[in-house]
Amino acid sequence: MPNWTGILEELKLDGSPEAFDNIRRKYLIESYQYTGRPIILYASKWTQPDPNISPDVISINDEDIQGLMAVIQGLPGDKLDLILHSPGGSAETAEAIVTYLRSKFSHIRVIVPQQAMSAATMLACAADVIVMGKHSFLGPIDPQFVLHTPLGLRIAPAQAILDQFDKAQRECQDPANLASWLPMLSQYGPDLLVQCENHIRLSKKLVESWLANYMFRSDPDGIQKAHDIANWLSAHKEFDSHGRHIPRIDLEARQMKIEPLEHDQTLQDLLLSVFHATMHTFTGTGAVKIIENSSGRSFIKVMQQVVFQQPPAAT
Repeated sequence: MPNWTGILEELKLDGSPEAFDNIRRKYLIESYQYTGRPIILYASKWTQPDPNISPDVISINDEDIQGLMAVIQGLPGDKLDLILHSPGGSAETAEAIVTYLRSKFSHIRVIVPQQAMSAATMLACAADVIVMGKHSFLGPIDPQFVLHTPLGLRIAPAQAILDQFDKAQRECQDPANLASWLPMLSQYGPDLLVQCENHIRLSKKLVESWLANYMFRSDPDGIQKAHDIANWLSAHKEFDSHGRHIPRIDLEARQMKIEPLEHDQTLQDLLLSVFHATMHTFTGTGAVKIIENSSGRSFIKVMQQVVFQQPPAAT
């Protein structure tokens, strides 16, 4: 199977305006034919920085539920492979997506060809098993807040906000420190600290529940494993940065159910071909998010527009 460069050569050889869609869908179909499991590709243009793209567009948001509804329609069986490449986004939307997917499929395998971070990591934790290569990563699930400050928008971890407030309380016992702290404390709204606590609790609760109910449902120690893993993934002090890349080996050490992508060379080649073709689509077109199934039905975000495509009717 072709690598990144090989996919590029295929695109050049095709030469048609539909080349990006043609090549990507070809490998999605071949992957389905090999595994016998319907596949949904759920990917965003976020590892290719573009200052013209709003983070809200490429993040997990409620519009994605419409996309998933469109591409799930008509999929056979109760098993699903979900190829996931996302920076994360709304935990509330992730919860809605998991609820919807789990109402449709009894067994879900999440495939991470490169990165699934933050709320996308939460989605992966709702799988029965996660497929990862040596080059694949998940991320911490500690919530982040967007703050409007005199210096512009700042993204801050919820736990860091709580820790900063605790530090301020301690240091402001000395009145001499008040002048230094007041400009920072004035950025906090009346409910920010409570929101931080609530969002931390929500992320942890959702992941713990999903791990216990799906990945570890047949494990007699599953409840304790789910609790420990949720605490670990949500601990900001464990990782120090929300952007930390958590490799497969660390997840395996926590006894998460991980299938190495390299164990099936044919499947690895097929799935990485899908991924490379998707990345070329993001580079060569206006697409910024693709939700697509192995039957050719797709929901594609093109900057601020949505393009819905479905396979031609059988004749």
